[in-house]
Amino acid sequence: MANFIVNGGRPLSGTIRPSGNKNAVLPMICASLLTDAPVRLTNVPDITDVHKLVAYFQSLGSDVDYDTTAQTLALHHKGDIDAKAIENLPLGIRSAILLLAPVLIRHGRLKFDVDAKGCALGIREIDPHINFLQAFGCETLPAQGIDMVLKSRPAAHSIWAEYASVTATETFLMIASVAEGTSVLTNAASEPHVQSLCHMLVQMGAQIDGIGTSRLTVTGAQRLEGAEMRVPDDHHEVATFLALGGVTGGRVTVETDILSEMPLILDQFAKLGLRFSQDAGSVTVTDWTREVTPPLTQQMTAKIEAAPWPYFPADLLPQAIGVSVGCTGDVLFWNKVYEGALGWSGELAKLGVRAHLSDPHRLLVFGGSKLKPAEVEAPYIIRVVVGLLIAAIQIEGTSKILKAEPVRRAHPNFIENLKALGADAHWEDD
Repeated sequence: MANFIVNGGRPLSGTIRPSGNKNAVLPMICASLLTDAPVRLTNVPDITDVHKLVAYFQSLGSDVDYDTTAQTLALHHKGDIDAKAIENLPLGIRSAILLLAPVLIRHGRLKFDVDAKGCALGIREIDPHINFLQAFGCETLPAQGIDMVLKSRPAAHSIWAEYASVTATETFLMIASVAEGTSVLTNAASEPHVQSLCHMLVQMGAQIDGIGTSRLTVTGAQRLEGAEMRVPDDHHEVATFLALGGVTGGRVTVETDILSEMPLILDQFAKLGLRFSQDAGSVTVTDWTREVTPPLTQQMTAKIEAAPWPYFPADLLPQAIGVSVGCTGDVLFWNKVYEGALGWSGELAKLGVRAHLSDPHRLLVFGGSKLKPAEVEAPYIIRVVVGLLIAAIQIEGTSKILKAEPVRRAHPNFIENLKALGADAHWEDD
């Protein structure tokens, strides 16, 4: 596992374009298995999870043309898919869960161990996926692990989900898109990457109403066609580079076509003293006052809450925490999604940060800390690596982030992009 070395206290400035959204491209790639027609994706990020899915499809005998330089991926899953290889899911990545519906639709059977993983955010339930598939007619056979069969075309079904799970919503969308009849999911996730999958499935022939809302109505197609889609920019990366520019005293411009997704995100970072200006197709961080915007209710502490979209995204909470360590005021961070996502906060003390973990969901960061460079260790959570970097890069001196490798799962050419903006940073192989 590689370590990340950063010499902080240097302003980052310049213009950058974000990469394609990891959370959008992975379900889009998996959905390509729903059709035997060609699918072509552009703005595909060069990340490890994409490479693992590409290797899986190559093992099936599919035609795969992945051009990392051009950021394009062409997939063609013809009728001669290797029946033995199709059940060998790449279970080392969380996105393997998104192959359940496509494999059952394409192959009719799937056996796997319940050990799909990819992060340390806490328990990631597989139950909603299995329940959704069963509702559409998939049978679960007695076995060690999971053994499921789909003997005929899925029948449409209406489901009211217990909570708005992104990946479970995507499983619903994929099986409903080929089901006979009209299906409805209430309490659906509505994140931008879920919307991207919806638009792809519509282009392939499904009819989907309610895109971007918590109720999705899907009329399935007898046969899905091919598609050509652009993977949207990653709003996490937009915010990340703005935060990095701001806390270093620089001026970073991010060129992107997803500014419509950014108002609440920018508002929450503005609570931490970051200042922004926008033009058509770009947003620039112009200043960092370090002052926390106090609530009008004097008895309360400034607060940033993360919850399912359209709330502030949980995947951006570490970045906001990284900014807050250099602020003059106190901030309460509340993660309403994951129960284990703030356990890393103890590492902040090594950087001189005064903070208190109230419970698994709430972290209070006190203002006015005397920061110092340090060696910190990241858990296997992509965005926490970035959060620790944002904290360290604002501190003069050399800091080391141990086990920083997970950042490559979502941010291609991350070091190169930082250096282009003026950062003094590099990888160190452990």
